[in-house]
Amino acid sequence: MAVPQFGVPQPGRAYPDRPAAFAVIERDGKVALVRVALGGGRTRLDLPGGGLDPGETPQAAAARECGEEAGLRVDIGELLVCADHYFINDKDQAHNTRGRFYEGRLVAEEAALKIEDDHTLVWAEPLEAIRTLHREAHAWAVAAWLRRRR
Repeated sequence: MAVPQFGVPQPGRAYPDRPAAFAVIERDGKVALVRVALGGGRTRLDLPGGGLDPGETPQAAAARECGEEAGLRVDIGELLVCADHYFINDKDQAHNTRGRFYEGRLVAEEAALKIEDDHTLVWAEPLEAIRTLHREAHAWAVAAWLRRRR
């Protein structure tokens, strides 16, 4: 099965592959998002997750990132979808994020896990998440999760 590619690359700019893993986590009918502060009062909404550290599995990366970004301890379940996304981060670094999106089960909220001060946990209705997530690949993953649940 082909992996969908989201985003539009800027002409003449290199987008090296960056393996990443994200989680769709539900609590009381809402999904966990992180609001990322970009400077100048700008923000974006993402699913919790991020790049893999050397030697790390995608599942371990998703669980670690949920803690670091949102203070959530989660169990990572089955793979929902894979999706790639051309992305330029707030440091003007371009990547083709090679995303794996997992279903996550909330174990506990643990503030001590959170170390990324520019990320804030937000709980949103699934359809609102699809509408407001910054990256199309993230919205697509939430839609796939929602379809699987119905």
